[in-house]
Amino acid sequence: MHSSTKKWLFTKISSLILIPFMIWFLLSIASIYDKDYSEILAFFSKQPSKTLFSIFIIISFFFSALTISEIFEDYLHNDKIKNVANKFLYFFAISIPLITILGIYNFK
Repeated sequence: MHSSTKKWLFTKISSLILIPFMIWFLLSIASIYDKDYSEILAFFSKQPSKTLFSIFIIISFFFSALTISEIFEDYLHNDKIKNVANKFLYFFAISIPLITILGIYNFK
């Protein structure tokens, strides 16, 4: 299978997986919108919310990295700049969710 076909397939699959997590996230944010800090902290401290939010963050950043990478492929013509941009993109697509998840799991 060609690498662009794999990227296309991963983009489509991740977007389909992202739909139920996005619905859950929007409903959850709507339910805690008017709450105070301690209730929001309690929401993200509960186990189902931690796990679902962690999966949501990972899939979201995976999807965004794939789509932004495609933009780089289409609009950056210099291969060196394209490679550096992709490396920065993948670094941030791994580090930001990791930091976020570690922060969530350190809530007391």
